[in-house]
Amino acid sequence: MPAPSNSLLPGLAEAPHFHGHRERLRDRFRSAGADALSDYELLELVLFRALPRRDVKPLAKALIQAFGSFAETVHAPDARLREIGGLGEAAITEIKLIAATSSRVAKGQLKQRTVLSSWATVIDYCRTAMAFADKEQFRILFLDKRNQLIADEVQQVGTIDHTPVYPREVVKRALELSATAIIMVHNHPSGDPTPSQADIQMTKAVIEVSKPLGIAVHDHIIVGKHGHASLKGMKVI
Repeated sequence: MPAPSNSLLPGLAEAPHFHGHRERLRDRFRSAGADALSDYELLELVLFRALPRRDVKPLAKALIQAFGSFAETVHAPDARLREIGGLGEAAITEIKLIAATSSRVAKGQLKQRTVLSSWATVIDYCRTAMAFADKEQFRILFLDKRNQLIADEVQQVGTIDHTPVYPREVVKRALELSATAIIMVHNHPSGDPTPSQADIQMTKAVIEVSKPLGIAVHDHIIVGKHGHASLKGMKVI
């Protein structure tokens, strides 16, 4: 009598070994939340949809090794992500969708509040939107007389360590939007949010131009991967 076969019935394919891992990971996420997962495991969940027929654990680990963390991975430039072997356009789209979603949620929370009464929300939004960018960006939050957000605009994008800012252009845009106050924000791609002398001088120049026109500069916030700095909090403006 022939030995029993371990193969499945004809026409039925054995499920890949990583399918059980995927379900266990999803179950852990559902039962214990994101804090129960490491960065690479959370990234695996993101990659499942784009790469349904592959074991994505090695790829997720490679991404974390290349960029340092989940946050740095999802905010990495597309060109850098394309350098990672095995990461196609569909997977890059899924990754960038996470970054866009987090920024949209943070911005929505900011719009629902009076800005000055929810400073932690302002910082969270600024860090989500800019802290991991590979080039300097100069952003302005324009506020009305109730200190609610009118507009949030990136005014300039510079190089890895410099963004040109023109005080009169900042004030001109505030007048166009009928803003009575602004908060300036820019990022330091180096990760260190410590303001430079040029940052301080530029901020003072904007204050000097805006004050006679009744536009208040509430703060200039610098964000980086390793935290943030408030020029007002540091009492340099």
